[in-house]
Amino acid sequence: MKHLKVLAFTHQRIDLKELGKLVICNQTLVSRLSQVRERFDIAEIFYIGTCNRVEFVFTTCHDITPVFVKNFLRALEFCIPDDKIDAFVSKAYVYEDVEAFNHLLRVSCSLESLVVGEKEILAQVRKGYETCRKAGFTGDYLRLVMNQVVKAAKEVYTQTKISKNPISVVSLAYRKLHELKMCSNSRILIIGAGETNKNISKYLQKHKYSNFTIFNRTLSKAQDLARDLNGEAYGLEELSNYKKGFDVIVTCTSAVEPIITNEIYQSLLNGDTDKKVIVDLAIPNDTSAEVLDNNLVHFIEVRSLQEIANRNMQERYQELVHAELIIDRNIDEFMPLLKQRRIELAMREVPMKIKEIRSVAVNSVFADDIQKLDTDSREVLEKIMNYMEKKYISVPMVMAKEILVNNS
Repeated sequence: MKHLKVLAFTHQRIDLKELGKLVICNQTLVSRLSQVRERFDIAEIFYIGTCNRVEFVFTTCHDITPVFVKNFLRALEFCIPDDKIDAFVSKAYVYEDVEAFNHLLRVSCSLESLVVGEKEILAQVRKGYETCRKAGFTGDYLRLVMNQVVKAAKEVYTQTKISKNPISVVSLAYRKLHELKMCSNSRILIIGAGETNKNISKYLQKHKYSNFTIFNRTLSKAQDLARDLNGEAYGLEELSNYKKGFDVIVTCTSAVEPIITNEIYQSLLNGDTDKKVIVDLAIPNDTSAEVLDNNLVHFIEVRSLQEIANRNMQERYQELVHAELIIDRNIDEFMPLLKQRRIELAMREVPMKIKEIRSVAVNSVFADDIQKLDTDSREVLEKIMNYMEKKYISVPMVMAKEILVNNS
């Protein structure tokens, strides 16, 4: 595996805004990778680009020195000034040989992700590989590598608990809400149009909830979210005048004082006595303690969710040991497979050579003798030659594989 290389730029060393300068769009991927392949004598290559990492997986006999990395980045024509390129070079991770394979396995199993256990990275790695395969940038070697990578990742995700329990407060909040078995036409008031509420609204919309009303201090942002959700939008000051009723309040603002006072809550109820749900993801809470003390409320709040998220994260990290054992096993498995494939490639001309020898024997060396045989004799000879041909093809392959296994 000495020619396998990985050149990685990740969130661990590079600010995400700076990392964005290394992202290659699909429209220019083929032309830019073609340039580096030709310039650096790269046999196979594929590119991985996510919001947290940019990586190049390739095969070459060159040593990956700082000078190589610098020239590599220049050849890809990134918009990086010459006086800044050394900073990127110094922050690059370089992996070679087994270390490169181990890294690729760890990435695909999400052990190197910003959030350990997120399965999306495997799909992103596979997509990156598949794009470059279709462009003709990968061959037999990286095909074998990716087969083992996918196998290992599936084993990690199915045989460990590394991705079992959610660690996102938003996903946990949705799960808690989903457990209450609310109707899909439940009236949902969303207070605040920031990223947290945008994310939880995506969960709600995905699961067929459709009755949304959005309140936000900046009306235009409420309108943007309302447009995505096919809902209504109001300025935050209109909250106290809203009389259309509700079943669920989802709130997350940056306010330092409660947004939902008992007075506003009573106004929103407008005489309704049913038990309501409040999902409060703000710190400090947007809901005053008085609301909870004086009303029937199923309250889901960020502090308790964060405690669950922290416990789940701890469980995921405890699973790292099991995941790494699976990765080590897959590395051990891959070495004989790689050697076996090399033997197959080295011996792939054996069948052709044997067929050529048979053809010369039948049509030239022993042609006259064969013509003198009767029909039955020629049929027996044909059967013998077919049998011998198959054996001469299969036996060397089997023996080579046995030698490989015994030596391993």
